[in-house]
Amino acid sequence: MRKIQTQGVHHITLVGADRQSSIAFWQGVLGMPFLFEQPNIDEPSQGHLYFDPGDGRLITVFTDESRKATMRRLPQDPGAVHHLAFSVSQATFWQITERLDARKIKNSGVKDRGFMDSVYFRDPLGLLIELASYRFEPPVGRTHAEVLHRAHLIRVAAGAATIQRVHVADAIEDLVAEAQPSLAD
Repeated sequence: MRKIQTQGVHHITLVGADRQSSIAFWQGVLGMPFLFEQPNIDEPSQGHLYFDPGDGRLITVFTDESRKATMRRLPQDPGAVHHLAFSVSQATFWQITERLDARKIKNSGVKDRGFMDSVYFRDPLGLLIELASYRFEPPVGRTHAEVLHRAHLIRVAAGAATIQRVHVADAIEDLVAEAQPSLAD
């Protein structure tokens, strides 16, 4: 059978406590820039914070103001991590469900996340895996994180709940204009 070729980690999502303790740890302690936030699309009462671990990829944290950060040993049971996401190309992405189905691996089907597409399934131990593909390529010399940060600013100004394609397109246009001045301006 043909493989599904992954191309690196897309992002890692963790279940956090409240917003401020998450920001204090990921940016304050580890130095990861806090890029943007929006509601958790699957659970809108929760926040969803996005951090850059240094390579332009994302570490994300679900937050809930009713959860407080407490120092305790976390369970070591299989599945304790919310999910791991792996990056795949758009060319590969659109073959994922067919290839998983061929292996009789139950999956979510394609999930529209606005700025990316995802397919979820479980590993043999029950850990949730996401194969994800951005719907855009950043301008030369820029990262996905820079585009998403700018798209966040645009979507907040527009009053939208989540980043959509138009926000990404406008962010890319802005970043290109900043990097490449034109005599026609």
